[in-house]
Parts: sequence; C-alpha cells; structure tokens
Amino acid sequence: MNVLLLGSGGREHAFAWKITQSKKLKNLYIAPGNPGTALLGKNVNIDINDFEKIKNFCVKEKINMLVVGSEEPLVNGIYDFFVSDEQLKDIAVIGASKKGAMLEGSKDFAKEFMRKYNIPTARYKTFSLATVNKGFEFLETLKAPYVLKADGLAAGKGVMICENIDTAKATLAEMLNGKFGAASQKVVIEEFLTGIEVSMFILTDGISYKLLPEAKDYKRIGEGDKGANTGGMGAVSPVCFADDTFRQKVCSQIIEPTIAGLHAEKINYQGFIFIGLMNNCGEPYVIEYNVRMGDPETEVVFPRLDADLLDLFEGVATKTLGNKQCKTVEQTAVTVICASGGYPDSYKKGIEISGTENVNESIVFQAGTSICDDKLQTSGGRVLAVTSLDDTIEGALKKSYESIAKIRFQNMYFRKDIGQDILNYKK
Repeated sequence: MNVLLLGSGGREHAFAWKITQSKKLKNLYIAPGNPGTALLGKNVNIDINDFEKIKNFCVKEKINMLVVGSEEPLVNGIYDFFVSDEQLKDIAVIGASKKGAMLEGSKDFAKEFMRKYNIPTARYKTFSLATVNKGFEFLETLKAPYVLKADGLAAGKGVMICENIDTAKATLAEMLNGKFGAASQKVVIEEFLTGIEVSMFILTDGISYKLLPEAKDYKRIGEGDKGANTGGMGAVSPVCFADDTFRQKVCSQIIEPTIAGLHAEKINYQGFIFIGLMNNCGEPYVIEYNVRMGDPETEVVFPRLDADLLDLFEGVATKTLGNKQCKTVEQTAVTVICASGGYPDSYKKGIEISGTENVNESIVFQAGTSICDDKLQTSGGRVLAVTSLDDTIEGALKKSYESIAKIRFQNMYFRKDIGQDILNYKK
C-alpha cells in the first residue's frame, strides 16, 4: 500500500523505520519528514496542518493510508476532514477524530471524561479569568507542590509545578492572562500525585485494543531530574515497576473504561492512546492522555514491538485489530537524546553533525536535523535519539553511550544518568 506519514521528529523517524519493515508497504511518503526519514521513504514539503495540500497529494499519489504522527493535525480535525470528503473517505486514517483528540486537546475535557467514567486521577478543578479568585481559594485547599495545567495545547510547555502557594497564585494569574495564549484561557489545577511515572500505550480500533510495551521517559534537562522540563531527554523500556499486576490494574481500571467511555460518547477513535501514569504504591493514576505516540518513547517502544505495523493499522481501519498478532521483544531498549547546547532555552542551529555513519551498535533516529550543502546539521533542540537493544538495561545503556561517543557536533549535550533510577530500583 501507499502510505503518507505526517511529522518530522524522532518519533516519525521511528514510525518510518518500523513501517518500512512491513511486507504490505509499496511506497512511503513523509510530510515534511527529516534527513533520517529521507533514507527510508520520500519526503514531501507539505505542512502537517495544510489539509488541502495533503488532500491533493493523497489523490495524486493514490495514497491508501494516512498515519498521523503528531497531535496538532488530530486536534485540528484531519480525521474528520478525510472521512467527510468524497475523494478521501476510502483512505484509512490512523488517528483520533477531532472529538477524540480532545483527550489531549483539552485538559478540562480529559479530566471530566475521567471523572465521568470513574478512571483514577488526581483531584482537580478548572478556572477561567472570570473565576480566578475561586482558583486562589481552591489552591488553599491543596498541599504543596501545586500543579497548574493550561487547558489547550501549549507545545509541551503548559504544565507548571509550583513549590509554594504564593508562586502558584501568581502563576495562575499569569496563565489566565495569556502566558500560553489561547491555550491557557482555562487552567486546570490539580493535586500533586506522588510515586513513579510510567507511560503506557495502546493502539485501538475503537472496539478492541493492543497493549504496546511501556516506557519511562526523562523530562528534565539536568541529571538527577533537575532543571527545566524538555520534550524528553531519553527513555527506557521495559520498566521494572510496571509489572504484570500493575499492567492488569491499568487495563481493568483505566484502558477498558476509557474505550468504553469513548464508545458511550459515540466518539470514533482509531489510533494510539498514550496514557501518562503515576504508580502510587502499586496503584495507577492517570496524569494525562495523549492521542498519539510519545517522543522519545516511540524510539524505545517500536524497537521492542514484534509485529507488522501496517498489518496492525489495517486491523484498526477495518475494526479487526483483535484478530491481529502483536508481541513484545523481551530485550531492553534505551534511547538517549543528543541535544543542542542551551536547550530548552536558546540554542544555535546549523551546526554540522559528524560521526553518525560510524554507529553500528545502535539506531540513530533523527529529530532536529536538516541538510545543507550535502552535510547533516542541527535544526532543533533535540537533535538525535540514539537507541540500543540488549538483553540487559546495562548492556543497552553501554551501547547507546558508546555510540554517542562516535557522534560530534559543537555543544552537544546529553544526560549521562538515563535509566539509573531503574537500575537502583532493581537493587
């Protein structure tokens, strides 16, 4: 089949890498893609939110399947655009409907959905500028630290954790007064959950689902989980504290009620759900939903996925996913992000990258890269995701760090403590 994949990051490079392993693939196109995806398919210069250009390309190239990598086109309704168009309606779309994408597109919608369907999550309330004083009062009922979330999409920057009540009140006022633009016209305040975070992922056709390998990512820029939040500085899969008992609880208390709730709300959902969880003394609580795969989690989940991805996607499109085979490789996968110096604040772009061709023990997924004068260079904050598989987490980490030692670009930064918490947990 002919497949169009939307996106340009490390996640989409991992998607392309996995899709090209399918016997069902004829041609793979990536819009807009990056130099890494160009090695696996054909990049096309189309904005992921330009639905008319995407339509024209799909018609011209006889696309059979659209795979949506990032959340923004889903929140903007690309699924609905396709199914309502006479020329596009027969193209399979792997991605949530606009209403389904509200699980990520609106924190308030997601929290109300969880409340309605008895899905365990933190206590919360939502406030607007008109009710800011009530927000101050609600903060007084909570204990520090305080969690404030912009209701809408804020490029991964809309969650603020405040250590004291005065800072929390000031931050609430700033957010409601436009700190994150339209995304923070409403703000969700919720109690702080303690425990260990883990991400779990499913692929669903709206009826059945496949549970994918879990992962733990590392959001903070600094070692020891200190400093500013980033898009993710590394990830590990599997996660030792997400054992069979915990997974069973997640399935029965969270995943199955989520799918039942979507069905009850008559929300058509054909794609991925990423569930950010807190493991609190063995009990799972939902921190957030995302309506796509994570980044850099995809870079460790897909290498452990023993399945034909396009075959699974066909099952989603035909609502026969329950009949498909989906197994997990028993090895451990680790990815370490190589970032531009200064990220997540200001950083230089256009810095030449060398050495990736010398890496043979790991997979180098490209994220913030571009080509200039036939040379690979940096174009973003998170530049590369270096992924390795091994029978042990120690072995996978060793491979990734040895591979990173072969890569060069000016002011390259990476965390040297990825996975250390899991190693210590095992002990």
